[in-house]
Amino acid sequence: MNKKLNKAIRNSILTLLLIVAMMITSVIPTWAQGISLPDISSWAVEDLNEGERYGIYPMEWYYDGFTESISEEKLETLLTDTAKKIKTLELEKDDKFTPIPHKGDKTREDVIIRLYNILAQYNIPAEKSPIDYMQERNILKGTNKGLELDKVCTTEQAVILAARLIEDTYNLLDAGSKGFAWKVEHNGNIIYFLGSIHIGNSELYPISQNLRQSFNESDALIVEANLFEQEGGLDYFMEKATYQDGATLKDNISEETYQKVIKVLEIYNLPQEQFLQFKPWSLANNLSVLSSTDSQNLEQGSEAANLGIDMYFLSKAMLKQKPIIELEGIRYQADLFDGLSHEFQENYLSIVLDSILNPPAEESIDSTYLLKEWLSQWKNGDIDGFANSYKGENQETEDEFSNMLFGQRDKAMTEKIIKILESEEKGTYFLVVGAGHFVEENTIIHHLQEKGYNVELYK
Repeated sequence: MNKKLNKAIRNSILTLLLIVAMMITSVIPTWAQGISLPDISSWAVEDLNEGERYGIYPMEWYYDGFTESISEEKLETLLTDTAKKIKTLELEKDDKFTPIPHKGDKTREDVIIRLYNILAQYNIPAEKSPIDYMQERNILKGTNKGLELDKVCTTEQAVILAARLIEDTYNLLDAGSKGFAWKVEHNGNIIYFLGSIHIGNSELYPISQNLRQSFNESDALIVEANLFEQEGGLDYFMEKATYQDGATLKDNISEETYQKVIKVLEIYNLPQEQFLQFKPWSLANNLSVLSSTDSQNLEQGSEAANLGIDMYFLSKAMLKQKPIIELEGIRYQADLFDGLSHEFQENYLSIVLDSILNPPAEESIDSTYLLKEWLSQWKNGDIDGFANSYKGENQETEDEFSNMLFGQRDKAMTEKIIKILESEEKGTYFLVVGAGHFVEENTIIHHLQEKGYNVELYK
């Protein structure tokens, strides 16, 4: 590992590269040793892993008295953001609604009533008392000492109540993100295919109950690469992504490209000494994520990466101790990128730099606009819309990069999928792969259909 990269920069970059993310899991990757752990209870882990994606509280709360009594300021933030999340459902309001009085003492009962009032204004609870409704919907589960309604609510408890309320309401209304999903059955084996968008936002969550249930009932998760793999894959990737011979980026690109790099690093306030250790392809990947997500800094880009669909299901698999099967692996993907020619790497970097320094005038070809469009299509399950947009963006593109991303990769992944389908060890699998590997010709679904497998849309 390049010694010039300090731990904070290294961790953020790994996240941004979609290689690792700090999730609320019981297993922390080995490289993260030394990082302070969040103050959370073991019973809360799965609920928090789900709820943190809703955008209703900042992650910093985990390190600021999370298991202590909630402050009025934090409670107001949580209630306001929960109300905003429910408002996105565009439900019809009850004009005759009168909020149920609450004491404002921040007890568990007080928090429950205030959360209940967010829903009751839309007439969803239907003449139920707050406590009865929350219990019947399994939002309020109590402790080993009972409901403890008179106890002051902790930040952790309030967050979980809000997260469960949102998840349950979306389930009730069948309002979760539909995604791009297919299903294939053969020889007693079932595989659910989910096309992923690698970078996300809180608007994607909750994901539809149907997809989550299919995942929960599956025997294993299949992915391109297990980003939590702890057998040295992350170190290998970083060794491939950075110069190991004492050289820097300046030594390997033209002066013109180098000057553009310096300008962009200044825009994002990124330290030159450390980022110039990265090869053109890895720096281009980082900057591309920052640009497409309209991030102002590395932390915002990392958050967008953490909200990607792959990371969501990987973290759930880790928490549930569900087996994870790789179609490729971290080392394989590192070798793919590092195998790009020097000329193409610099050209790729230059294109990304130009898109940041001189944004395109037309919104339709702007990467930020395109990502928002794809995320909206994923949320609504608009496979045709995404396919048309994706093909339009990639038409007449025949270069090293597109050949690397698709082509032989799709054939190899298809062969591994076929082995699972033909296996005599019957099972159900949930497969998450980048959506582009499903909607183009000569990609996974196309290869499967050519070989006679019946791949159906799954809703």
